[in-house]
Amino acid sequence: MSLEPGRDVWQEQLRRGGLELAVLLTLAFQPRYGLEIIRHLEETTDLVLTEGTVYPLLARLTQDGLLTAEWDTTEARPRKYYRLTPRGRRRLSEMRTLWREFASKIDRLVDASEN
Repeated sequence: MSLEPGRDVWQEQLRRGGLELAVLLTLAFQPRYGLEIIRHLEETTDLVLTEGTVYPLLARLTQDGLLTAEWDTTEARPRKYYRLTPRGRRRLSEMRTLWREFASKIDRLVDASEN
């Protein structure tokens, strides 16, 4: 793939736009702590994220009422676990639908441009 001017900016905007959805999807079935979220995303999607990206996003999602955060001090190293709230589950459902609709429209455009 060529390194056209602006490609990196567009790719970063696309990535940022999907991060909230990626984090909510990561928490869909179980609570996880921050580093576990980062590792899951890397292993599952090859998205390489830094703590400086993920933790502010987790804080914002918690502040927005989409996540709850709770410290687990039973282990040798205390960890803050994040889980979806009912509001977060509704948002995830909406985002999943919107993502699929949008991706489908873009896929149609890509297909049409190749014919």
